[in-house]
Amino acid sequence: MLKKLFPFISSASLRWYAALTLLLVVMMGVELFGLHLLATTESRLGDVYLRRHASGYQADPDIVIVDIDDASLLGMQKIAGLWAWKREVHGFLTAALLGMSPRALVFDINFNVPDLAAPKSDAMLSDQIRDFPHAYMLALRLQDAAANEAIPVADIADSFAIQHKGKPDARVALQLPLAIERKAWRLGLVNSLDDDDGVLRRYRLYTDVAGWHLPSLPARVARGLNWPLVSGKNIQMFWPLEGHQRFSYADLFKTLTEDRRNLTPAVEAQLNQLFRNKIIVIGSSAGGLFDHHLTPLGPNYPGVDILAIALDNLKNGRSLHQVAAGWLFMFGLVLIALLALAFRRRVNPVLTGAGLAVVTSLAIIGADQLVVRYWILPVATPLVFAWAWFLSAAIAGFLRERRTRDRTVSLFGRFLNPEIVRKIVDHGETVESLSGQTREISLLFSDIRGFTTLSESRPPDEVVRLLNRYFERQVEVVWRHGGTLDKFIGDCIMAFWGAPLDDPEHAKRAVAAALEMEDNLLAFKQELLADDANLPEFDVGIGVHTGSAVVGFIGAKRKLDYTAIGDAVNLASRVEGLTKDVSRILVTKDTMLACQNSGIDFIFRGAFPVKGRAAEVELYEPKRTSA
Repeated sequence: MLKKLFPFISSASLRWYAALTLLLVVMMGVELFGLHLLATTESRLGDVYLRRHASGYQADPDIVIVDIDDASLLGMQKIAGLWAWKREVHGFLTAALLGMSPRALVFDINFNVPDLAAPKSDAMLSDQIRDFPHAYMLALRLQDAAANEAIPVADIADSFAIQHKGKPDARVALQLPLAIERKAWRLGLVNSLDDDDGVLRRYRLYTDVAGWHLPSLPARVARGLNWPLVSGKNIQMFWPLEGHQRFSYADLFKTLTEDRRNLTPAVEAQLNQLFRNKIIVIGSSAGGLFDHHLTPLGPNYPGVDILAIALDNLKNGRSLHQVAAGWLFMFGLVLIALLALAFRRRVNPVLTGAGLAVVTSLAIIGADQLVVRYWILPVATPLVFAWAWFLSAAIAGFLRERRTRDRTVSLFGRFLNPEIVRKIVDHGETVESLSGQTREISLLFSDIRGFTTLSESRPPDEVVRLLNRYFERQVEVVWRHGGTLDKFIGDCIMAFWGAPLDDPEHAKRAVAAALEMEDNLLAFKQELLADDANLPEFDVGIGVHTGSAVVGFIGAKRKLDYTAIGDAVNLASRVEGLTKDVSRILVTKDTMLACQNSGIDFIFRGAFPVKGRAAEVELYEPKRTSA
């Protein structure tokens, strides 16, 4: 299957791609279904969505906060002294609020220590809330270190209105509102549920203690008011930018107690309207009471506001739901499959990366829009693994292409002008892509006449130096005219034009190179004669033919040559052999016809029999057009 996806890569590379794909898919599955190492990243990205849409969330007007803020602590000193105030203070305010027919009273105040010096003060608050069926207060689960203070869960099951019961002998350590008489208890837990990065994003619906489901305070209120509860153990909260309507505890206390006799009926009616059928949350935002948390909207978020928002989420069904991990896994799998398809079709990695960037942007935008529909789509995890696959594959592809490029440069550098090699590499050609091609090319054979006599009159090392000087000059001519140096055969040079790069003027260039090689030979002879007047006579014969040949790399893995084979090669070699006593340069009729309008004249030199051909071959001598 992978071979179909990556038909252009070697078996070793194929195994590497298979291992990479398998590794990342497995890692993505482990992350999504188990480890959750990217959970913090997902959560912080979700925080961005929530902050963006927080301004569109209108807090429920039926939930109001009576806030013990810093001003209230200062304003109540003359009335109640320093914090903590006697419970009768809360009792007076509670009595006044109950007179306005609220829907519920929720105390986010810890009443855990009885006032032994003033038990009637505690009793006064208990009396006010005992008979009101929707007065709720907090309990706090203690850490395991307080296990010696544990009490049987069954003993307080009624106070929590526990519906899901567990082991009869289960015990739990709780901080209970002991200042309030037991008959008035309607309890819920307020233990915060911070994520690994310390941000409070969720609120527990219940805490499991040996099968007993102890409800949180918001869940206890929701059950008491017959709101439908979402499934699951927690709710992920949707946060409003503007919080719920709030009243200063001190101002409200003075208005409803000390100043109430002076209120006009109209003001009294207005006050009643403010609290009638409302859920009143009484708690503290004062800095000195240390009930602040880090939330998606920022630090120092008061606990009383968090409680109000949790109630709002439950009342209005605004809690967020998370898309199942299976869908995210499929999304990541599809992304990796699409990337593999892009690599299979050899799409430019830059375009592939740009496409993945577009998909990433669309996924993030989609996740952002889903938040307003109360869904969290954790797209970071599949995107991270898709990008990891792309970057790994792109780097591997780059290294593979670089190796191929270096190999191509190394191979073609022996046959071609470096400029031509650069063009081949820029076209993305490889040894494989340039092998086994049938092309129309022009072939040139150049042989030194009289070389045997020359070599016999000179020491071997001098002959080699002379020959190398000659080859150096003639190879430069071949390259300058865009030719491909095929090989040296003794003192013979074989070159061709029209491959590996297409060249519609290959015949013209081959003949022009032959003419310059002739000039080069004459200049070379003059240099040698200047050094040695007794130099034996030597000359050169050059044959050129244009025809169809198979070109490509031929040989073994350790020794490859880029060459041409076919009848056209044999004919070009035969033509070179016919130049003796006729002309230094001879070309076939095919080459002559291919050079029409090239600025080169041709002189017919006759038709000659050629070994291996039944018909004689017409040969022509090229001459430059005179000015």
